[in-house]
Amino acid sequence: MKAYIQRLGRALMLPVACLPAAALFLGIGYWIDPSGWGGGNVVAAYLCKTGSAILDNLGLLFAVGVAIGMARDKDGASALSALVGFLTVTTIMGSSAMFMGWDASDATKFAAEHPAFAPGAIGNKNVFFGILVGCVAGALYNKFGKTKLPDFLAFFSGRRCVPILTAALMSVVSLVLLFVWPAVYGALVWFGESIMGMGALGAGIYAFFNRLLIPTGLHHALNNVFWFNLAGIDDITKFWSGEGATLATGGFHPFGVYVTGIYQAGFFPIMMFGLPAGAFAIYKNAKPENKKAVGSLMLAGGISAFLTGVTEPLEFSFMFAAFPLYVVHAFLTAISVFIAASFQWIAGFNFSAGFIDWFLSLRVPQAHMPYMLIVQGLVFAVIYYFVFDFMIKKFNLKTPGRGDEDESDAGNAAFDTATTATGDKYVDLANALYAALGGHDNVVEIENCVTRLRMGVKDSSKVNVEAIKKTGVPGVKVIDKKNVQVVVGTQVQAVADAMGEIHGKPVLGGGNPKA
Repeated sequence: MKAYIQRLGRALMLPVACLPAAALFLGIGYWIDPSGWGGGNVVAAYLCKTGSAILDNLGLLFAVGVAIGMARDKDGASALSALVGFLTVTTIMGSSAMFMGWDASDATKFAAEHPAFAPGAIGNKNVFFGILVGCVAGALYNKFGKTKLPDFLAFFSGRRCVPILTAALMSVVSLVLLFVWPAVYGALVWFGESIMGMGALGAGIYAFFNRLLIPTGLHHALNNVFWFNLAGIDDITKFWSGEGATLATGGFHPFGVYVTGIYQAGFFPIMMFGLPAGAFAIYKNAKPENKKAVGSLMLAGGISAFLTGVTEPLEFSFMFAAFPLYVVHAFLTAISVFIAASFQWIAGFNFSAGFIDWFLSLRVPQAHMPYMLIVQGLVFAVIYYFVFDFMIKKFNLKTPGRGDEDESDAGNAAFDTATTATGDKYVDLANALYAALGGHDNVVEIENCVTRLRMGVKDSSKVNVEAIKKTGVPGVKVIDKKNVQVVVGTQVQAVADAMGEIHGKPVLGGGNPKA
């Protein structure tokens, strides 16, 4: 189950890759016409509608994206199957009044009496349906994508039979959902409202577990509850569309107030300032002979975190080697989100909490005092630097550049020699990693998200973890007997593609962003 959820988490990132486009178009549109949302400028209207085309169809995008991510060879038939399945579910659920004998003549009254079947709950925005359909379509493709039928049905063999099977199975699932969905919807809404009712404190709790779950890759499931419409919160969509809860009346609001954007804003100070400052502390405490290598790693990770909000190259560099430091990082993130939510300093993102998204969101109507997040970030930069510096020294934490393995010149020299083999550093790294993972005899699957290789292996005990570390990657984690993750960085797609060619099989993952 854990492996399946991790695989699903990776698959979720393909539809999330569409969100930066929404942020770009909506952000520029709101910059041009911040008050009219396109009502006073035709160019702004065009841009806003382009961005809304993505946000208004997230459920459909998740269905297609998850299906491709779950399909073992990413074939387009899985995406078509998901489209068919999603249309089947939304059409049947949208006709619930007809099947259940309800009076739907008054749309407002119907929505009040049956909220789980209101258009906003079951339409193209429904991410829950999208994920469900994507999982079903992907599973059916993996099971029946190569099925051979008798000659008189041969036309429908293999990939062509999967959309038909998906439609048939989802019609049955939809019948079950007519009775089950109200309970599921009610439970999701209850969970979301419970956290929303805690206001800023709930936002801080969410942020703590958001960071703490990153080593397992399970944080994506948590994010979907708060950032999309699984529980009716839908924080990202509401922020960029100008909907949802508006600001409370002044002051400090730590409890009981939900404001659109509180599950996003407090991440900006951490990703833009806090973690880069922590990276500098790690560099400062590296051994003199390792400072150059560690400095390059920390600088690249810091720039990535500041500009784009991609923090995994930094986080994986110390989360396993110095886990107490990572727990403190999660706690500081929770405090940052709590503070921003309490004072209602609001900015939003469609990709992650980096400078690019912060800048694009400045004139979005739901943004409120976003410049205070910069002030807060500068304060957290000081906190991160001194906390990291103190903990590394006090507890002798083995952050990059401080471990005994860093002094093993033999392994590094071996890899330096290997890097001259092809003249392409990504191909060379792929060769080194593939060999350390056990090669053809041990590697089963090659997947990737924005920064991580997610490897399926026959036996993880045959993986040479020390050899992987000596390649200079930020981190490596043996998940269980069959799964290993290697943090490469934002160029992971190039390495994954090269490993796929070595392995002789297509790479799963497709460079999905935001691990």
